[in-house]
Amino acid sequence: MSTAEETDIIIVGGGIAGAGAAFEISRSAKVVLLERESHCGYHTTGRSAASFTENYGNGVIRRIVLASRAFLTEPPAGFSDYPLLSKRGMITVARSDQLDLLHQELEAARALVPSIVAMTPAEAIARVPVLRADYLAGAYIEPHSMDIDVNGLHQGYLRGARARGARILTDAGVKAIDRQGGQWRVETPVGTLLAPRLVNAAGAWGDEIAVMAGVRPIGLLPKRRTAFNIPAPAGVDIADWPLVNDVGAEFYFKPDAGQLLVSPADATPSVPMDAYAEDIDVAIGAERLGQATTIEVQRVSRSWAGLRTFVADGSPVVGPDDEVPEFIWLVGQGGYGIKTSPALSRVCASLICGGGLPDDVTRQGVALSDLTPQRLRGAGLQKASAS
Repeated sequence: MSTAEETDIIIVGGGIAGAGAAFEISRSAKVVLLERESHCGYHTTGRSAASFTENYGNGVIRRIVLASRAFLTEPPAGFSDYPLLSKRGMITVARSDQLDLLHQELEAARALVPSIVAMTPAEAIARVPVLRADYLAGAYIEPHSMDIDVNGLHQGYLRGARARGARILTDAGVKAIDRQGGQWRVETPVGTLLAPRLVNAAGAWGDEIAVMAGVRPIGLLPKRRTAFNIPAPAGVDIADWPLVNDVGAEFYFKPDAGQLLVSPADATPSVPMDAYAEDIDVAIGAERLGQATTIEVQRVSRSWAGLRTFVADGSPVVGPDDEVPEFIWLVGQGGYGIKTSPALSRVCASLICGGGLPDDVTRQGVALSDLTPQRLRGAGLQKASAS
């Protein structure tokens, strides 16, 4: 672009949040999405555990997930060539010293997802034979937890946005932002964009984008999450195993393309960066897996890490900035961005258009005050998010 290109909305960030926003906003506005990498979804989106569970995250997250299931179950015609969800199930397990926590979590889980039921250790072992009888003291199962086709969802958003006229620019990292005459001016290596409104879907870099735009940051805290693949146990068919999750958030594992995906469920504070797996975290994950199962990790096929970005109260931040309303936040999904993207994309589009929350989101018990950045302007929350 030799001269500045004018559009209605600039979206910064081509991960699942930005792609979903582009898909929904482009229904009624001209959109340009900027991605600094050579392809969209390089960072957190491309490193997801690809699990759809309605029983993970805080109460706001869980309600947003409930509002997202319908889209994922029946996406619009032509959105994807294959189903976005596939059967998996999730078993949450506990040691004897975790039984009180297990009972608390089961009671809370059933309030939102009545299909979740307790199971005996023997029943859990029947489903996942590698679980150790001397480790397992209790369990419950979420039978309708699913696997998500993350790439199918992400590409469906991008393809749909393009079909509605959105422009997706890669290798377009933001170099400078200013606002003049009611327009944001965003400079990138591929040219300059002008638009009256700017959507910040930059993930771990969200506060950096805000500062560039002269907007007060909200205290985003990226946390590293590690995962690795190991070969499946010899002679064992793992295809129908559910995801197994520790009630204390110490590990999880699930089948993954013929291998096992394992994570120590770490949450190590990090600066925004291209995250990578630390050897110590892989070793911790292997040790915890060996304590809970009969699997001895002999070889790691591949390891990786991604950044899950939170704010102080653990809920996403969506909507116009309370001080600079032409700057719209779409950040802080905390590692739940894939499964919440259908509802949060619609929330973002509705708030940009001056509407409220979509009716189905409201019916799940989500309030606008749960999501807007204004809730984070208090000094106490800012301090908590940095600790």
